[in-house]
Formats: sequence, structure tokens, C-alpha cells
Amino acid sequence: MIERKDIDKLAELSRVEMSDSEKDGIVKDLGSILNYISEIQQVATGEISEEGRIGMVKNVMREDGNAYAEGSHTKEIVESAPKKEGNYIKVKKILS
Repeated sequence: MIERKDIDKLAELSRVEMSDSEKDGIVKDLGSILNYISEIQQVATGEISEEGRIGMVKNVMREDGNAYAEGSHTKEIVESAPKKEGNYIKVKKILS
């Protein structure tokens, strides 16, 4: 798996100074992490049943298109604005 020379090379590349005891600890920790990952990879998951899918996230999408007829809410929106000019909402000038 991972050896001391690998940790030495990684420390050199990342310009991290480490003591010998720290390097030995990292070799041990990374070894156990990699062993755990290999165990996870060996687990056969198979097909997930419908009961197992409860709580899984699923995108709910609608078809592209006009959800509302164009201009169907314009009158209501313009009327609810504090200032209006014709069919437009009048706002304070912010750009000069």
C-alpha cells in the first residue's frame, strides 16, 4: 500500500516539514484509510429496491414552455406598484 518513501515524496512536493514520528503516523493512518476504502469497494450493492429509495433526492422537472399566457399577470403587477407610467412600473433612476 503506502510506504514511508511515498510520504517523504509528498512532504517534499508540498513543502511540509514533518518529523519522523509524524511521517510514521501518517503511513499508519493512510494505510488504514486505504484498507477501509478497499473494503467498501468490494461490497456488492446490487439493485436498490423501491423501499430503499425512500428519502432519495430526485429532480422534478417540467417541460420547457410558457407556463402562463404572456402578459396574463402584467395588469395586476403594474397596478400593485407604488408608481406607474402606462403599462410600466416607474422606478427611481439609479444610473446616470
